[in-house]
Amino acid sequence: MGRFYVTTPIYYVNDAPHVGSAYCTVNADALARWHRLAGDEVKFLTGTDEHGQKIADTAASHGVTPQAWVDQIAPRFLEAWRDLNISNDDFIRTTEPRHFRTVQAFLTTIYENGFIYKDVYEGLYCVSCEDYYTLEASDEGKCPIHGRPLTEMQEENWFFRLSAFQDRLLAFYEEHPNFVTPETRRNEALSFIKGGLKDISITRTSISWGIPVPWDERHVFYVWYDALINYLTAIGYGREDDEVEKWWPNSHHLVGKEIIRFHCVWWPAMCLAAGLEPVSHVQVTGWLLVGGKKLGKTMDADAPVKLTDIVPSTLSAEFGVDPLRYYLLRETILGNDGEFSIESITARYNTDLANNLGNLVARVVAVVTAKCAGLGPAPSGSSTLRASAERALGEARLAWERFAPSLALEATWELIGATNAYLEEHAPWKMDAGDAVSSVLGDALEAIRLVAILITPAMPSVAEEIWRRIGLVGSPAEGPFDEVARWGRYPGGQHVVKADPLFPRIVEVP
Repeated sequence: MGRFYVTTPIYYVNDAPHVGSAYCTVNADALARWHRLAGDEVKFLTGTDEHGQKIADTAASHGVTPQAWVDQIAPRFLEAWRDLNISNDDFIRTTEPRHFRTVQAFLTTIYENGFIYKDVYEGLYCVSCEDYYTLEASDEGKCPIHGRPLTEMQEENWFFRLSAFQDRLLAFYEEHPNFVTPETRRNEALSFIKGGLKDISITRTSISWGIPVPWDERHVFYVWYDALINYLTAIGYGREDDEVEKWWPNSHHLVGKEIIRFHCVWWPAMCLAAGLEPVSHVQVTGWLLVGGKKLGKTMDADAPVKLTDIVPSTLSAEFGVDPLRYYLLRETILGNDGEFSIESITARYNTDLANNLGNLVARVVAVVTAKCAGLGPAPSGSSTLRASAERALGEARLAWERFAPSLALEATWELIGATNAYLEEHAPWKMDAGDAVSSVLGDALEAIRLVAILITPAMPSVAEEIWRRIGLVGSPAEGPFDEVARWGRYPGGQHVVKADPLFPRIVEVP
């Protein structure tokens, strides 16, 4: 049994959860579920980022304190992830006392190691990014991301000697070729390092909403340094009962491509400065881009729509939780940009789920009911379907291990397609009751059993329902995968269950 520690970025609480944050969280959840299914010990962390000037300004604009504001917003993320059946083991808020203790302990270690010093910073600052820009890096004095005028600031700061780690980071990347995936993002981070690293400000005196610097309490830590350390807070860094040694060597961050610099340059340098190996792997996700003509009957079709306007609970109410999870995992290869649209989710739902998976389960159960008195036969040992199943199992396993949920699901749907083709070839609904029809239906039930196991990370509730409909007890998530996902484990003699369609068809958006 291995270990697998997976994290999402912690989400900034200046706004409510949206489908973009759901995309990363569902991918992390599916990976966590896969590793549990595989038999690994898993820790899955998500949470909220609650400090910084932007939070203080937003709270003031609403006439409340920053703490009152974040206490109001953070539960929305908990609720959103519950609604999406996210199986996180921990939820961290950066305003928790445990996080204060870890941040202060970690950065004090870097300070005592001689990599933090005091100076005066003068430069252009974007409140929305919580980041400084040089004039050359700006868009004629505007933020290159938000397009808003940058503010010129001058203040006394404590600085981190990032410049001292350029060669060590290059060596680390050379020694760990899979540290950042996909390769395009690894090359992007390497290019930034090779371009030359400058020391960076890590504290502020202009605001008070942050974690105090223990050696100079006139300062608070800059929000990004506070936020990055959450990954260590959750495994007890700085406590006597810490589990850093247990989890950190098997740690994986999922982050959006807009925060590569922080996670793939600053963060590994900070770890090295504290005498700690960097995180073992950073998987960079792409962006979801909004497309399509409408956002469905439950949304305002006339208003211009941004990704941040699309609320996961609205989508799950319209399509179902598991179909939404499936779409987010299947439509886009993790690491690439993808386009989100109601048209594409509807097409995936009707084709992949209703026509292919739903109809497969329904017709096998119906024929077993008609030809076998409702008792599912055992599979044959030499089925031509077996080769398709074993190929799909191997491809899906490899894809999940390579952080490629979309490819794992593609392999799973190839097995669904092969099973449907097998049924069309043999047409058991035309056969008389007897050994021949029992053999065909037993093979189909075994393929469906394996499909239920394979879709468990993506669609856990649907997998459980399919398991029930083919007469099995327990759960398809019980694992371990290598033991349960072998041809021939359907026991036979199980009462199948006819029920309403798993996926009632949705009328296409005109």
